Amino acid sequence: MVRGTGLRQSRAFKRLATLGLCLSLSACQIVPSQGPLTSQIVDNAGRSAKELSLPHTTVFALMPMDTPTARLLSQYRSRTLNTRFGFGNGKSSAAIGVGDQLKITIFEAGSDGLFSTADTKQISFDLVVQPDGTGAIPYVGDVRFAGRTLAQARATIKAGLEGKAVQPDVIVTAMGTASRTVTVSGAVNAAGLIPISLNGDQLAEVIAKAGGNNAQPYETQVTVMRGKKVARVLYSSIIENSSENIYIYPGDQIFLARDPQTFTVLGEAISNKRVEFGSSSLNLAEAVALAGGGSDSRVDANGYFVFRFEQREVIEAVLGREKFQQLLAKGMEPDEFDRYPIVYQFDMSKPDSLFVAQNFRINSRDVIYLSRHPTVDMAKVIAIVQGPISLASSISNIANP
Repeated sequence: MVRGTGLRQSRAFKRLATLGLCLSLSACQIVPSQGPLTSQIVDNAGRSAKELSLPHTTVFALMPMDTPTARLLSQYRSRTLNTRFGFGNGKSSAAIGVGDQLKITIFEAGSDGLFSTADTKQISFDLVVQPDGTGAIPYVGDVRFAGRTLAQARATIKAGLEGKAVQPDVIVTAMGTASRTVTVSGAVNAAGLIPISLNGDQLAEVIAKAGGNNAQPYETQVTVMRGKKVARVLYSSIIENSSENIYIYPGDQIFLARDPQTFTVLGEAISNKRVEFGSSSLNLAEAVALAGGGSDSRVDANGYFVFRFEQREVIEAVLGREKFQQLLAKGMEPDEFDRYPIVYQFDMSKPDSLFVAQNFRINSRDVIYLSRHPTVDMAKVIAIVQGPISLASSISNIANP
């Protein structure tokens, strides 16, 4: 009887040992965890659902970080609008449009011309550019104004009066620019249609015309929409970097929103939570410190990750266009702002890792993930296995006092 009991116990121990080996070597997902291991993130990066034998998966890029790459990202961060739309200039869009109010002044050298008298040698009149883009000028007829500059309109009218008026000269003045408006809405003090001067207005000037923003600059997201292009930046970025204060074009839509900057920390951090920046900028080292740091006994030093959606231009810059095209072919998809998923990996065991972390600026809505060390799972396996073994040993002691 005792011999049979010992045989059963031996078999039980073998099954438990096999279970422990399975858990420690093949990560059978029976062990509870707060997220993937470093090796799992690295293995899944850049792979399609077909390659992973999964019905659905997000194809994402992985970028191991170093100081040059962190600096490159910082440069792109500081010129998001410039990269997306170009800086522009006022003259490139200084064209007359439908609905604009113009004042036309015609001068003549003689006192007996078409428009001059003994008392005055000039005449002025107002006109509004019609829906077909034209306006009527006496003795000239319908003149096209839409799409032309003031100088071009002046030259056209002057040429039409040659041979009719006495040495004519013309001045064209814009009195109202109904065609040159942008929509400014959201967290401003006077939302509405804002006119743009023919000299051109920059983004900060347009926001000022709308009464200015009503929240802290580092908590104000500015979204600029031009056709199908959309870009978002912090208002503080526009103030700090003159290249982001781009020229605004007629028809642009600008939306300001109070949006406290936050990031989320998950994994083996001391505290898993959502954290507010509390300042205009934040780097990775500061962000991890705000969350309480990582657990020395649990975190994988090579497993510090930042999950983010980046603009296409940034992805191409850090990965290379060819690599980006390969990811697109595998099914990488953008979000609603035409941004693509990428994961930045930091090896905090390297001596220069803190310099890299200081150069890496956190974006709002970033997810910082601290992966657990593989030995953590082994410890959990041992704890799971020890329970049944202790129970079996207790039963054996009772059965065989």
